[in-house]
Amino acid sequence: MPTVLITGANRGLGREFVRQFAALDWRIIATCRDTASTDLASTDIEIEVHALDVTDGESVRALADTLADEPIDLLLNNAGVYGPRDSDFGQIDFAAWDEVMRVNTLAPLRVAEAFAENVLKSDRKQMVFISSMMGSLAQTTGGDGFIYRSSKAGLNMSVKILSNYLKPRGATCVMFHPGWVRTDMGGPSAAIDPVVSVSGMMNVIKRLKPEDTGRFINYDGFDFPW
Repeated sequence: MPTVLITGANRGLGREFVRQFAALDWRIIATCRDTASTDLASTDIEIEVHALDVTDGESVRALADTLADEPIDLLLNNAGVYGPRDSDFGQIDFAAWDEVMRVNTLAPLRVAEAFAENVLKSDRKQMVFISSMMGSLAQTTGGDGFIYRSSKAGLNMSVKILSNYLKPRGATCVMFHPGWVRTDMGGPSAAIDPVVSVSGMMNVIKRLKPEDTGRFINYDGFDFPW
């Protein structure tokens, strides 16, 4: 039975990943910042729920110590935030920018660093990072979204470097644009629902090969422009 560790598993895409991996009989290690405010453990899905604040080094180390000897086939860095939507040039909230960078850019690499050995001792050796088309330089034609766009562009570069670093050890590290999804972040007017988004990404994940490492992939499997 393969094992997946999912960050931000209590809502949105994370929760749908939990549901779909459970349907495939994976062992699921679901993490979220506040386990007291989630009903994940009370569902009919057999999962392990752990508290994890991805921005807190001590929290990450504590879970890494708990799972020290356990192979993790897929590390799924899903947790993320958008930040203020009205922080345009001339009124940028730099404190909020710092926080979004901590969550979206620094935290996924903190988690990857902490659990790299768990992943490398598994059969699949996969790391998946949920990014966004808004982190694509080629797709950026507007003059808004400084905070979120820069955080995802930073994530993309970091994961690209990580993919090169871990490639000799057989790891596969990829980034996904999940689509514009109807979640708390995407809003009710978004184009697709979490089921469609996650189903598409799951289809890609099950076919990932070591030579795919470093790719930036749309949820439907096509490469996304950098």
